Amino acid sequence: MPGCAHCGHSLDIIANQVGRSDTCPHCDEDVRSCRNCRHYDASVAKECKEPFAEVPSDKDGANFCELFQIGEGGLHAKASRDAMLNAAEALFRKR
Repeated sequence: MPGCAHCGHSLDIIANQVGRSDTCPHCDEDVRSCRNCRHYDASVAKECKEPFAEVPSDKDGANFCELFQIGEGGLHAKASRDAMLNAAEALFRKR
């Protein structure tokens, strides 16, 4: 089940039927955003695994990407981002 990349709550959305103005019922953030897309990956160029996507600069805001597909990446993206930040901080911690 898809999860919101902003708050982590599950989204009861049918397949890829996400409108540009749809928002998460829990946090009111845009659902049709890069961070909620199955192609979103913070570790790749432009943070998008789809090479033909015109990637917007605002990954949190609603967009018109024709390649958008709701993914379970909401929860994964948030966890992945937190893990990357923790790893980066660990590099600079004094021992």
